[in-house]
Amino acid sequence: MNKTVRVKQSKIGIVLIFLIAAFIIAASTIQCVSLRAESAELAITERSLEHEIAEADQVAADLESQEKYMSTKKYIEDQAKDKLGLVYPDEIVIKPSKGE
Repeated sequence: MNKTVRVKQSKIGIVLIFLIAAFIIAASTIQCVSLRAESAELAITERSLEHEIAEADQVAADLESQEKYMSTKKYIEDQAKDKLGLVYPDEIVIKPSKGE
């Protein structure tokens, strides 16, 4: 009887070890799938942020270019002509007629 009890305990021990191993494998697999999904979402977010950075860099470059232009004599002349209607003494202004 002692031998049969040991065999039963041995079988129960093997089954328990198998169940624990199966549980660990299942939990690891679920965690791996979850991490892959999160990684995919983060990759999408990263691409979106990189696009926004590129756009912001372009806006900054445009503003820098505009700032350089606005500090030139040409800008001042253009503003004087457009907003104030000023011209150099040797210039002739030709305006289209209102009918055209």
